[in-house]
Amino acid sequence: MTARPTPPSRGRAATAPAGRAATIATAPPGPAPAVPARRPGGPGRVAAALVALLSVLLAAGCGNDAAPQPAPWHGGRIFLATGNTTGVYYQLGGGYADLISRYLPGYEARAEPTGASGENITRVTGGDMEIAFSLADTAADANAGRGAFQGRPQQVRALARVYRNYTHVLVRADAKITTLSDLRGGRVSTGSPRSGTDVIAGRLLTAAGIDPERGVRRARLSLPDTAARMRAGTLDAMFFSGGLPTPGITDLLAAAPGKFRFLPIADLIEPLTAAYGPVYAAADLPKEAYGTPTAVPTVTVANMILVSADMPDKLAYDLTALLFAHQTELGTVHPEGRNFDRSSAADTDPVPLHPGASRFYQNG
Repeated sequence: MTARPTPPSRGRAATAPAGRAATIATAPPGPAPAVPARRPGGPGRVAAALVALLSVLLAAGCGNDAAPQPAPWHGGRIFLATGNTTGVYYQLGGGYADLISRYLPGYEARAEPTGASGENITRVTGGDMEIAFSLADTAADANAGRGAFQGRPQQVRALARVYRNYTHVLVRADAKITTLSDLRGGRVSTGSPRSGTDVIAGRLLTAAGIDPERGVRRARLSLPDTAARMRAGTLDAMFFSGGLPTPGITDLLAAAPGKFRFLPIADLIEPLTAAYGPVYAAADLPKEAYGTPTAVPTVTVANMILVSADMPDKLAYDLTALLFAHQTELGTVHPEGRNFDRSSAADTDPVPLHPGASRFYQNG
């Protein structure tokens, strides 16, 4: 997909590093020059009358079935809240924005980098953005008004459940760390503040018997900042929840071959599901993802694409249809785009499907 110039942003400007820019869309051209008004009774008025008469005749001949088209929602601007610039959300968000701009008449879209799930949800419900990528556990908390959203239920609706995120826990290869409980007292990055990574990292540490605020020296850092500190040796471990492969993880491992290793954590799935339900599942991080000697047992959680409850039904329908009509194109942006499964995409419980998305799965 070809990149386009970006329209003015209502949110934070997307400033991607070279080689990692999300695909973003162009602003529509400026207004056409005004046409001088014609005086009443002149030739322009006669021509206008003839055009109006012809329109009436054509409408009558067609049974007068044509309905006026509604104005584009939010002025035709769609902003997608994604995540770190070296993460999968940002890449797929850029691809999705390009699809919207190319195939949805009247709309222009762009992907914005953010702190990910928690921030994305509040920016959508606050009207700053229109589409949010989010982990399912954070979305469930937002819908119920618990966790970081305690007492503040968010009016979000889902367009689709898409691919699964794998929890990456990386430690220094020479560290005497074999289980998560060995992180006690260590310097640990749990991801960007209010991100889905921050949520699951805290829950995993708790499941391992560690107080996430007092039991480790916790740093809430973006993926680029985390990777820089891992390379500098000022962190002992890091968490990141992302699709496969996550560009920032790939880059970190390539920059320091043999310096880091993945920690298996699937043994914690039972206390996680006991506390939070089936939103989490155990799975192997395949060795092909990052060229590890063997697969690494880890914890996964689904991703969702969310919108506000007040999005028009037709727009929600069209946005959902785009995901599957042009899935091959998304797959060229990032491999996880190929893993969107229409047969399970409507399974967004406990977050309600948007009525427009529901109509797509029933009839689309």
